[in-house]
Amino acid sequence: MTSSDLNWDVIVIGGGHNGLVAAAALAKSGRKVLLLEAGNEVGGAARTEEFAPGFRVSAVAHLLNRLHPDVVKTLELERHGLKVERGDFVPSVALSKDGPLVLHGAYGEVLTGASPSEQSAWKELRAQLLRYAGVLKPFLSRRPPDPGNMSLAGMTGLGQTALALKKLGKEDMRDFLRVLLMNVYDLLDEQLSDDRLKGLLAFDATLGSHLGPRSPTSLLGLYHRLAGEVGGLSGAQMQPKGGMGAVVAAIRAAAEEAGVSVRQASPVAKVIVEKGRAVGVVTQNGETLRARTVVSAINPAAGPREVDTGFVRKVKNIRMKGDAAKLHLALDRPPQFIGVDAADHKGRLVIAPSPDHVERAFNPSKYGEFSPEPVMEITLPSFVDPSLAPSGACVLSAVVQYAPYALKEGWAAGKPQFLEAIMKQLEIHAPGIGATVRHAELLTPADIEARYRMPGGHWHHGELQADQMLMSRPVSGWSGYDTPLEGLFLAGAGSHPGGGISGAPGLNAARRIIAMRA
Repeated sequence: MTSSDLNWDVIVIGGGHNGLVAAAALAKSGRKVLLLEAGNEVGGAARTEEFAPGFRVSAVAHLLNRLHPDVVKTLELERHGLKVERGDFVPSVALSKDGPLVLHGAYGEVLTGASPSEQSAWKELRAQLLRYAGVLKPFLSRRPPDPGNMSLAGMTGLGQTALALKKLGKEDMRDFLRVLLMNVYDLLDEQLSDDRLKGLLAFDATLGSHLGPRSPTSLLGLYHRLAGEVGGLSGAQMQPKGGMGAVVAAIRAAAEEAGVSVRQASPVAKVIVEKGRAVGVVTQNGETLRARTVVSAINPAAGPREVDTGFVRKVKNIRMKGDAAKLHLALDRPPQFIGVDAADHKGRLVIAPSPDHVERAFNPSKYGEFSPEPVMEITLPSFVDPSLAPSGACVLSAVVQYAPYALKEGWAAGKPQFLEAIMKQLEIHAPGIGATVRHAELLTPADIEARYRMPGGHWHHGELQADQMLMSRPVSGWSGYDTPLEGLFLAGAGSHPGGGISGAPGLNAARRIIAMRA
């Protein structure tokens, strides 16, 4: 075993976007930071990768819809090349045999393709959803409150939430509490009548989780989505030029400018513990690196084992079996989706024609099977950035549900059948697309687990459900980025507030460390 003479203030394990954000924020506070990434590239599931000669695509996440404004501001990401312009916001197109329905701007500021009565019902519901998501929004940028050990900051945070609730007014406050843990299906049924719009919202509420629209608490997923923002607008989403890798590149540039040393292909074998505290790490090639603070920005289930057994047992019980697959198609030419105009082909195209359809797609996943009619979110990134595909050709990127992590017949046997079911759905909405496929790559949750070191292949690093959120994330008693091991902190998507390309877990963890040492 060789020992390094280098001593660091902080060692960050994991170079996904949250690890990079935590490292950058800590380095900006004057600390000497080393980031260790096991893979050959940083960025984790937010990389832009070539999947066929000349065709590049965002690895897993393909839309930017929740990059936290504090992350953009603290790391000065716009100065490092991240461009977020209102004109880049993409519409959401609900595909249907009855013609498409489109939400324009920041999550449906304008709705087209629906009746006037549905437009006004949507306007009312959208305003209500944004008001209610606004109550939860402040929680995203701070440590969750710990009921067992309430600090002054925690009390202040709860006070601000109570104030936000009071501001809603009596009627809205009662309604907020009534619908908070409701299922999305019932709420949509109460307020809307167009199946296409209801299907789109039901899909968005359950995307990335093991829930159907009728599952209790499924409405929380929609609030979580609408509490995120891009360019200062809630619910806005965009396809970054250069794919998600461009976002990672801006964060890395900010980290390196702040003085972070980034080492790739450097897996960590273990955390060094002396007298009950973390004092460094040993890499897989036997190098000992010492630091005052160790930050684990990887999945909690893959994280350090040198913690007390009760904590490890709780972490083992986190539900994190992914339900979403990712499809990449290299197409000879751009597809034509029925009834969708050229501008809307730059948006997100959703196949979820009704909430019942989403529910029916979910049901088989409870028994380790996939639906013959999966639901999906499709983007055509080369429409936004032509450099992602050869001239005249096109890239299609789709997130497909529901793809159970533990498929009954195993993914080796099931993958070709699942791909066939997906292509059948695409063919209905974009006739002739199958004949233009030059190469197809389908990543099941098992593939995502193997390729991106993500246990369960779950992009939230743990189900984002009521019992695994806020003060119960990643586990109850340890929700504020601390661990039972002094000097060891968690900063990945398994921590509050969860997954998606937000950077919030990384920034919140860095703020916690800075506050403790202040």
